[in-house]
Amino acid sequence: MRGHDRINNCLPEELILEIFRRLESKPNRDACSLVCKRWLSLERFSRTTLRIGASFSSEDFISLLSRRFLHITSIHVDERLSVSLPSLSPSPKRKRGRDNSSPSSSKRKKLIGNKHSGAGNVESCSLTDAGLTALADGFPKVENLSLIWCPNVSSVGLRSLAEKCISLKSLDLQGCYVGDQGLAAVGKFCKQLEELNLRFCEGLTDVGVIDLVVGCAKSLKSIGVAASAKITDLSLEAVGSHCKLLEVLYLDSEYIHDKGLIAVAEGCNRLKNLKLQCVGVTDKAFAAVGDLCTSLERLALYSFQNFTDKGMRAIGKGSKKLKDLTLSDCYFVSCKGLEAIAHGCKELERVEINGCHNIGTRGIEAIGQSCPRLKELALLYCQRIGNSALQEIGKGCKSLEILHLVDCSGIGDNAMCSIAKGCRNLKKLHIRRCYEIGNKGIIAIGKHCKSLTELSLRFCDKVGNKALIAIGKGCSLQQLNVSGCNQISDAGISAIARGCPQLTHLDISVLQNIGDMPLAEVGEGCPMLKDLVLSHCHHITDTGLNHLVQKCKLLETCHMVYCPGITSAGVATVVSSCPHIKKVLIEKWKVTERTTRRAGSVISYLCMDL
Repeated sequence: MRGHDRINNCLPEELILEIFRRLESKPNRDACSLVCKRWLSLERFSRTTLRIGASFSSEDFISLLSRRFLHITSIHVDERLSVSLPSLSPSPKRKRGRDNSSPSSSKRKKLIGNKHSGAGNVESCSLTDAGLTALADGFPKVENLSLIWCPNVSSVGLRSLAEKCISLKSLDLQGCYVGDQGLAAVGKFCKQLEELNLRFCEGLTDVGVIDLVVGCAKSLKSIGVAASAKITDLSLEAVGSHCKLLEVLYLDSEYIHDKGLIAVAEGCNRLKNLKLQCVGVTDKAFAAVGDLCTSLERLALYSFQNFTDKGMRAIGKGSKKLKDLTLSDCYFVSCKGLEAIAHGCKELERVEINGCHNIGTRGIEAIGQSCPRLKELALLYCQRIGNSALQEIGKGCKSLEILHLVDCSGIGDNAMCSIAKGCRNLKKLHIRRCYEIGNKGIIAIGKHCKSLTELSLRFCDKVGNKALIAIGKGCSLQQLNVSGCNQISDAGISAIARGCPQLTHLDISVLQNIGDMPLAEVGEGCPMLKDLVLSHCHHITDTGLNHLVQKCKLLETCHMVYCPGITSAGVATVVSSCPHIKKVLIEKWKVTERTTRRAGSVISYLCMDL
């Protein structure tokens, strides 16, 4: 009823706060906070997370945030993110008088002045030790802190933070040039620290890491180290001696060898997640991991040159709880090693094989025969894997939900038919450059896999309209990518439009036989569409685009470069008809001055001079 605020009069603050907590989307929370002053105050009161750009993160700005948001426990500062201060500058359209001498007005002027004066000075626009000290003063109860690529933060600021934020549980220092003294201070004061990320921290040595490990030994559960030349086996030996609760270890270093990893295996028997890219680690270390880390659930190995089937047999023999296995560019692992994993680790739920050229059909067959709980399988650049491998997966892995195939030239329609008949819970199918897969295999998917929501068939030359007609009849897709499938024409896309009303993402780029008619069908049949990619489609014109945007009012992104039939009028139609549009990718010469004035912030140019 007009004039009566029943919600604010009837609902107590506790109930409104509970409603805010149940809003998972930040835009929804922000929109609710603009309803009235009371809701704005309550939303600030309930917010627990801040994500800000490091640029212009001055002491005054951080102090302002600390006064507005009183219950923040997680802060993410990222130098890669830009930040603007629109709320700090008075609107030029306001006509009411305002006392320019007020404290709030003077602070706004100071912040805006600092912003413009520092625009040409990178160092003055980055988070510094003073800003980090202000953050510690304003948010002493912070538990999770990420400082991503903040090069002007040093040990001085980190020590100040550690002294004041003693409840810190998670610390991410990726790309920060902090020294050993700062890390030692964290170990001295932050006794509840559980997660630590030191990726690309070039200023650290074993001294700082050991001091932190000793100080946080009773709480530390996760450690990540990458590209730190001065962190060696000595640090891992300290981890193995003191961190008995360690569960997660990420290492990407050529300075780590068997000695360090063996020390971790001997001392951290609760280890569950191990991700390694260490060229100096050999089978000897993995023998220790297999024997001692019986709780291991996830193992990811990248670019190992000294890891062979012998190490795989040790893992298969000891790590019976393994659920997730990734092997990338492990050239000396063969089918025998994968068979050992399959026979020993029967609880596997996810397997990714990427560029391991000695793994062939027999290894994947063993997975299908021995791992009935498999839910996700990714085979990338595996030229030696044939149809019978996926036939065994179809027979034995009835729970398979996600299948990725990239550049697997030996896999064809027979394999896809077996997957379709055996894995009826399949939800996501992503195929790229598998030239032996055609209509027959995809028709079987449409017939049997009724739960399929994502289908990607990029550059699969043998897939045509019949396949998409079957998918449109049998599946309710949410995402479809048929980029480069040149046998697909209007009939196939029209079938998808009629059969998949929940479609939100459509990529039909590089299709030479697509015209305006299927775009009109998509507009009629897919009102939920948010992302559209139609670059390199030579027969699509402004007419088809106009029909689509008249009905697809939720459209957020539209890529349409190298479409000669789309002119500046079509671009203007997209930006004017789609209230939620966020990105339009187009040639610069197709954007008029008027369109630039209206929606310049959402226009992106692929080729500046075309």
